Amino acid sequence: MASLTENQKKLMDKLTEMFQFDQADLDFGIYRIMNYKRDEIRRFLENDLMSQISEKLAVLARSSNKAELEKIEKDIRNAQAMDLDEEIKAGMIEKLQEKKAAYTVNTDIAAVEADIYSHLTEFFSRYYDEGDFISQRRYKDGVYAIPYEGEEVKLHWANADQYYIKTSEYFKDYTFKTPYGQTVHFKIKEAETEKDNNKSNEKRFFQLHQETPFALENGELIIYFEYKAGDKKKQADYNAAVIAEFTRASAQYPDFAGLLTVSDGKSLLERQLNRYTARNTFDYFIHKNLGKFLNRELDFYIKNEVIFLDDIDEQDERKTKEYLLKAKIIRSIGKKIIAFLAQIEDFQKMLWLKKKFVVETNYCLTLDRVPKKLYPQIVENKAQVEEWVRLFAINEIEPGQPNLVEAPKAGFSDPITIEFLEQNPYLVLDTAFFPPEFKEELIDSIDNLDENLDGLLIHSENFQALNLLQERYREQVKCVYIDPPYNTENDEFIYKDGYKDSSWLSMVFDRVKYAASLLNTSSGAFLSNIDKNELYVFKHVLDAILGSECFVNSIANVNNPKGRSDQKHLPTAHDNVLFYASDGFISYGWNPQNKVLKRYNKSDDNGEKYREIDLRKTGDADRRIDRENMFYYFLYNQETGDLYPTNDETIPNGYIRIVPMKDEQTEGRWRWEKATAENNIFKLVAKYMPVKKQWSVFEKDYLLEDERVFPTSVWDEKPFNNERGTEVFIDLGFEKESFKNPKPIGLMKYIFEHTTKSGDLIIDFFGGSGATVHSIIEMVHEQNGSRKYILVEMGDYFDTVTKPRVQKVIYSEDWKDGKPVSRKGISHAFKYLRLESYEDTLNNIVIEEGTLGFLTNPGVKEQYMLHYLLPDETKGSPSLLNIDLLEHPFAYALNITRRQESQATIIDLVETFNYLIGLKVERSFALQGFDAEFTTGEYGAVTARLKNGFTYRFKMVEGTTLNGERVLVIWRDLTGDRIKDNAVLDAFFQRKKISTTDFEYRKIYVNGDNNLPNLRTDEESWKVVLIEEEMKKRMFSVENI
Repeated sequence: MASLTENQKKLMDKLTEMFQFDQADLDFGIYRIMNYKRDEIRRFLENDLMSQISEKLAVLARSSNKAELEKIEKDIRNAQAMDLDEEIKAGMIEKLQEKKAAYTVNTDIAAVEADIYSHLTEFFSRYYDEGDFISQRRYKDGVYAIPYEGEEVKLHWANADQYYIKTSEYFKDYTFKTPYGQTVHFKIKEAETEKDNNKSNEKRFFQLHQETPFALENGELIIYFEYKAGDKKKQADYNAAVIAEFTRASAQYPDFAGLLTVSDGKSLLERQLNRYTARNTFDYFIHKNLGKFLNRELDFYIKNEVIFLDDIDEQDERKTKEYLLKAKIIRSIGKKIIAFLAQIEDFQKMLWLKKKFVVETNYCLTLDRVPKKLYPQIVENKAQVEEWVRLFAINEIEPGQPNLVEAPKAGFSDPITIEFLEQNPYLVLDTAFFPPEFKEELIDSIDNLDENLDGLLIHSENFQALNLLQERYREQVKCVYIDPPYNTENDEFIYKDGYKDSSWLSMVFDRVKYAASLLNTSSGAFLSNIDKNELYVFKHVLDAILGSECFVNSIANVNNPKGRSDQKHLPTAHDNVLFYASDGFISYGWNPQNKVLKRYNKSDDNGEKYREIDLRKTGDADRRIDRENMFYYFLYNQETGDLYPTNDETIPNGYIRIVPMKDEQTEGRWRWEKATAENNIFKLVAKYMPVKKQWSVFEKDYLLEDERVFPTSVWDEKPFNNERGTEVFIDLGFEKESFKNPKPIGLMKYIFEHTTKSGDLIIDFFGGSGATVHSIIEMVHEQNGSRKYILVEMGDYFDTVTKPRVQKVIYSEDWKDGKPVSRKGISHAFKYLRLESYEDTLNNIVIEEGTLGFLTNPGVKEQYMLHYLLPDETKGSPSLLNIDLLEHPFAYALNITRRQESQATIIDLVETFNYLIGLKVERSFALQGFDAEFTTGEYGAVTARLKNGFTYRFKMVEGTTLNGERVLVIWRDLTGDRIKDNAVLDAFFQRKKISTTDFEYRKIYVNGDNNLPNLRTDEESWKVVLIEEEMKKRMFSVENI
């Protein structure tokens, strides 16, 4: 194509930005994918689309006005010949002459073309912002519209139509290695906040920390940054300043001189700076339906800013035709650009919503649940013993004989002994330290596996974890409790500049929506901590998802009685717990605390304590006219103590009448109906109130031995103080700096005591330091019921804080200075998973040459480019479930990044599939291997006889789904010889006495084509189902939120 005009160049610059062609040195995520196809996409946009504009404009250039001019000349002659008033005739002729003059002027094609490019640039510039399309529905300049469907109250935010996908994984500490193996960190030293005069709508940049820009720690170079507003306009300018400063200081760091070595025009330091800053400033969102949004906005733009509908009555015909042609071209080209952008955005949305693979499955369980036959392998496992020393200080256990009855206690030794293991049944074994065969044998030994697990920890971004849990735990959770980031300067929530609150709302909305589907609809409760910063908008979000009718109350949790010293006017002493519950929810109350016990300050003749509560109704609807049936009299004999309710106006001798008066002039009412008062008269006592100078009736509210009390909406118990949360955390042996502001476990114990009972399931998908699980386990220590839990956390501290904390509190109920005090533990087992991340999914996309190079028809090629390029050329990617690779399911691998280092990792297809079909596992059989001898029968049928070996491996899992179907899943290694593989499968079924034609299992899932006899279970399904087909369907079958 010829050199671009100025307006063409502006459009191409915008398209280059939107299609991310200007990020050629970024080799991660969607950038890597776009870079791979950059040349093809650029050619299509720059050549094909722009040539279409020229072709369409040629129609306007070729159009002749001759016929129109001849018609106007004829109209003028006819007007001149008319027998009309001369003044009227002159007016008609003047208008026709003006029309003739308009058609005589030739259309300026170059100006029209420039206008088209200008409009396209203007339109796309309105919505694109650093990797994201912001859903601001522009009505006119400075005025925006929001979607409204007649709701009484509408909550809307700028990113309501988008998924929030950003994580802080690379924000605080970005790490890379030089070609020589040295480690370099980019770390945030100080992130400026609003209190430092950086408003949330100001653009922030990564800037070199001025006081401590560089440091060496343990041979690793640390470059410190601040993230704040600045006077430069581009991040590249700040990156250049970092490079210049390091160049000046490089003599102090000679081992890292390679950072400044230039290759292909850029130094290693510049490339890594570009990657670091791009990761943390671009791509905060994925649009839920970009094509629909932009197409609607384009039509609206054309109607109001191209055709000018408001002025159409004043336009001449020629101008109207020009506007219409211009609008057609803008709409045609704009829709093609939108289609291409939507393809990219929809591809990312598909990757985001795809249910993620389970990368790792391991178990932590106390030794009392481990078969004794495995103890010899445990005592030989040095890595496990080292963890026990580190977590539980078992090297401080000394031998001894506590009394004459008990056997002598074995002390710690190196190596440890089987006797030592037997005498320490609450040591927590972690299967991660053992070979796969050990784990398989251990898990095989546990009947009713899922039922016998007390909890589940998931190391994952919480949206992805909740997505994977949908089929397995739908409506199974009794209580959702979360403590999300508060979107203040004290948490690590990162937001898009200019969209601080909107970013936060998008983040919480989708995650709460997924969590709500796990909640028991008839008896579930949802509770969330939140402070004043987002309290009111968060309540609107919860109302929209859970239903405003389910709102119970906002609990004022007094966690800082002195108030926060950094706040003016009214220092805050509390945060809030928003409490929602379904209709059938039951509150269990608390065991009464000391301040409650003090209220029960009276005793009856039997010594039972009670308090007196006025039977008069106070507060709302407390008048006689509000509830007439709760107005009646009490008659009371002061000498005999006789008291009874009546509607009779007569007052017997010796009695006084007690009337429930609201005040001196207004009749009130009682809290009980008359029948209730008659049935509980033994609980009532009449008393004179000297201050009010009137009699009333009081209820004796007894405190029974096992009675629980309902808390009020203000919680101010000492165990709820934030300081207590930090004290417990430090006692466990964690550094204060390793996790900011751990929640006090007392708060959660009270929440769960009030909202759940033993056996109920609790989920916390902002798991943090693990305080939720700590509180649940402490309730077991206190014999206050055993609840099950699911905890999700994505931070790197999952391995250094969250999981170790759970292990510690299982082993011992009390800790001091990082050491167990009593070593009184509980029997416990939990599973922990690691999931593939969205970043892993992107990084495992494999792009292969598709059908583009074989397409010769321009129209077909264009449709392929606009709609099918990415889905077609990435379909063989392992992160998109390459079913051809399921022939070897125990070797299916992805490149997984942990702590910013990527390595090939065999993923757990078995566990992934269990969650996809919602399987509650009853038995997970150990992996078995066989060889086989084959025999060919008279008619060519091949049969197999199994023997010990490793050529053919099988893994079986039994369980039930939520709808009660009993299911068997069989995974097997395939050799590529279909006849022999299926002969071995038949022999395996015979050995295990499995039949596909009986009714033991409703479904049998098997990987690989097979010849198993099959039954139709209903009109649409069969009993034997291919794992490949089912897994593909379920992995990508997701509902938009």
